[in-house]
Amino acid sequence: MQVSVEAGDGLVRRMRVELPAAELEQEVEKRLQDFRRSARLPGFRPGKVPLKLLRQRFGESVRSEVLGEQIKSSFPRAVEQERLRPAGRPQIEPVVGAEDGAPTYAYHAEFEILPEIQPASLAGRKLTRPVAAVTDADVDQMIERLRRQRQSWEPADRAAADGDRLTVSFQGTVDGEPVPNANAEDLKVELGAARLFPGFDSQLVGAAAGDEREVLVDVPEGSGDEKLAGKQITFAVQVKGVEAPVLPDVDAEFVRGFGVDDGDIERFRSDVRNNMSRELNQRIKAKVKDQAMDLLFEANPIDLPQTMVNEEINALREQTSEGGGKFQLPDELFAQAARRRVALGLIVAELVKQHALHPDRDRIRAAVEEIAATYEDPESVIRYYFADESRLESVRSLVMEDMVVEHILNEADVEDEPSTFFALTGADEVQAASAAS
Repeated sequence: MQVSVEAGDGLVRRMRVELPAAELEQEVEKRLQDFRRSARLPGFRPGKVPLKLLRQRFGESVRSEVLGEQIKSSFPRAVEQERLRPAGRPQIEPVVGAEDGAPTYAYHAEFEILPEIQPASLAGRKLTRPVAAVTDADVDQMIERLRRQRQSWEPADRAAADGDRLTVSFQGTVDGEPVPNANAEDLKVELGAARLFPGFDSQLVGAAAGDEREVLVDVPEGSGDEKLAGKQITFAVQVKGVEAPVLPDVDAEFVRGFGVDDGDIERFRSDVRNNMSRELNQRIKAKVKDQAMDLLFEANPIDLPQTMVNEEINALREQTSEGGGKFQLPDELFAQAARRRVALGLIVAELVKQHALHPDRDRIRAAVEEIAATYEDPESVIRYYFADESRLESVRSLVMEDMVVEHILNEADVEDEPSTFFALTGADEVQAASAAS
C-alpha cells in the first residue's frame, strides 16, 4: 500500500492510496470460485457454470465489493501510517485504471484533520472568584419570601399601600379611541408586582375602594405594536376593593407545608440554609467555570475543522427545535456557539491528555454523594449509581470538568471578590420555593 498526502486549505488533506492489485484480483478470483459451487444459471447444473461466464456476468460487482472492503480496511492504516488525525468522515473517490495491460486500484480521500494544539499558559490572566456564605439574615429573608408565597388576603378599609391587592376595572384609550386588549373587569392587581402595564400599578398607590383614577402609561418606541409605539395610553380605572396581605406565622403548620413533617422549626431553618448553601455553591462553581473556559478559549485561538463545527451547529439546532417548529433556523444563528464548543472540546481534551487528568474513585464518590444529597433517600441514590459503572459516566465527566477548572485556577491569577447569596443567585419567589422543598 503506497500513500501520498497533499495539504489543502487550512486543515484539509488529500490522500492517495494505491492498493495492491494482485491481492485484490486474487480475492476477486477466490470469491468467484466460491460462488461457482452454488451458482445457478439457465442451461447449467448447480456448480457447473463455467467460471468464464461468471466473470463476465458478476466479475465487476464482485470487484466493486472487494474494492470497497479494501478501502474501508486500508484507510485507518493509511492515516495511522501518515500520522494524521481525521476530524470526520472522508470523501472517498475510487480510482480504477490499467498499466501495461494490468489493472490498477487506488482511491483519493479528502478530509479535515484535527489541529495540533499546545495549550498556552494562563499565567497573568485574571479570573474573579465570588466568595459568599449564607448568613442568618439571608435565611430570614428567604423565609420571609416563603411566607409571602403562602400569604392570604383580607379586605382593608383604607387607602392602598405598596404590597396591597386591588380589584379594578379599566379601559385604555388613545386619543379617545379604545385600545384593543387594554381593558378588564374585576381584575386583581398587586401593587408593586409590576405584572401589568409598566408604571400602571404604582399610580394606584393611595387609592381606596370606590375611587376612580386616571392612569397614564407611555408606550416606548420600538414596542411590538407599531400603532401604539411612542404614544400614551390613558386608563380610566375604577377601584372596587382593597385587600391587605396577611402573612402566615412561621409555626409547625407552616413548616409542614414545606415537607418538615414533624413541624420542627429549627429543622426547617436548617433545611432552608442547606439548600441555599447548595445553590450558592453551584452558582459560584458555574461562574468560575464560565470564566475559566473564557480564559482557555481566548488564550488558545486555533483552526477548527468545519466538519466538526457543522455537526455542532446541527446538534444545537436540534436542541432548539425540540419544542417544534415548521422552519429550519439558519446556521449563522448557531455558528459562534458551535465554534466555541468545538474549540473548547479540543483544547480541554489536550489539557487532559498532557496533564494526565483522571478522576479517582474518591472524587467520583464525593460527586455522587453531592448529587444524592438533594434526594429524600440519599443512600439509595448512591447505591443506584455504583451498581452499574455505566451510570457513573456522566459523573466522571462532571468531575473531569472540575479538575480542568482547578488546573486553570492554578495557572491563572485568581482574585477573590466578596459577594452575597442574593447577589449571586438573583433568587426570586420561584427559587425561594425550591430552597425549602
